[in-house]
Amino acid sequence: MTRTDQTSQNMRALRLRAFGQDPQIEMIPRPVPATGEVRIRIKACGLNFADLLMINGTYQDTPPLPFTLGMEISGIVEAHGEGVSSPPIGSSVAVFGGSGGLADYTCVNAARVTPLPEGTDMNAAAALQVAYGTSHVALDYKAKLKKGEVLLVLGAAGGVGLTAVEIGKLMGATVIACARGADKLAIAKAAGADHLIDASCEDIHAAVKALGGADVVYDPVGGKQFTAAMRACNPEARLLSIGFASGDVPQIKANHLLVKNLTVIGFYWGGYMGFKPEVVTDSLTTLAGWLHEGRITPHISHALPLDQALEGMALLKTRKSTGKVVITLVD
Repeated sequence: MTRTDQTSQNMRALRLRAFGQDPQIEMIPRPVPATGEVRIRIKACGLNFADLLMINGTYQDTPPLPFTLGMEISGIVEAHGEGVSSPPIGSSVAVFGGSGGLADYTCVNAARVTPLPEGTDMNAAAALQVAYGTSHVALDYKAKLKKGEVLLVLGAAGGVGLTAVEIGKLMGATVIACARGADKLAIAKAAGADHLIDASCEDIHAAVKALGGADVVYDPVGGKQFTAAMRACNPEARLLSIGFASGDVPQIKANHLLVKNLTVIGFYWGGYMGFKPEVVTDSLTTLAGWLHEGRITPHISHALPLDQALEGMALLKTRKSTGKVVITLVD
C-alpha cells in the first residue's frame, strides 16, 4: 500500500469525504511509492462519467472514503519504489489508475504504466485511455470488427462514442453515427462517420435498415435506442453493451436473438485490469503509437485547471461537453 511522506511538501488533491456531497480540494502529504510502484507528477487527468457515479457511491469500483477522484492520467515518472527500474525517471507515461488522478502526484503499480513516445501531447494522452481504450478493446478484441462491415455507433458525439467512430474507420468499417442534433452529428462526421442519423427526429431502425443494416452495434446509450438498433441488425451481428447513458437498461428478449443469430456482448473495460490486465496495457500501447503517428486525435472540448474540476464535472452531468473534458495540473 502506498505510504505518505509526512515530512515532504504537501500537494493538492480533489477529495471526496461523503457520498452525495461535492468533493473539495485539500492539501495532503505527497505519496511515497511502495514496493512495485512509481510516483508520477501528474500533468493532466481526463474526466469520466464514472467520476460522477463515484461521487454518488454508485460506481462498481468506488474506493473507500475518503479518496481522491480522477481515473486516467498522463505525467512524468518522478520516483521508483523498491524493485522498480522502469519506466525511467523523467519519462512520460500514461496510466489508468481508477482513482487518485485529480492531484499533483499519484503512486501506481509500475505494471499498469504505459510509456509514451517523446513529444506526446499530455492532454491528449490523458484523454485517450478510457474512451479510446474502451472502443479499441470492444471493437477489436471483443466484437472482432472486420474491414468492410457496417458499424452503428449510438451516442456518437459522446466521450466514448466519438472514439468508436474514429477507431471503426481506422479498422476499415463503414460507420453510421447516431447522435442528437446537427451540431453533434457534425462532430461525428469530422471524426470519419460515413452516414449520420439524428436520434432526436429520425427513426433509427428505419434509417439503419435503409442503409443495409448493421453488423456491429456500439451502444453506450441503452434504452429505446438499443431496441431500435437490435431490430436493424443483420444476421450474426454483434451488439456491444457499453453503458446506459439514457438511464434505461434495456430488457432483451432472448427469443429475438435467435431469429438472426445475434450476439449481445457485455463490456466493461476497467474490469480487465483485475483479471486480464495485458488486454488493456497492450491496447494502450497500440493507441499511444497511433496518437504519436497522428492516426487518432482525441477531441477535447474543455481543458480546465484543477480549481475548476467541479465545473468540468458539471459539463459532463449536463451533457454540455463533446468528446473529453481534461483537467490540467500546472507546476
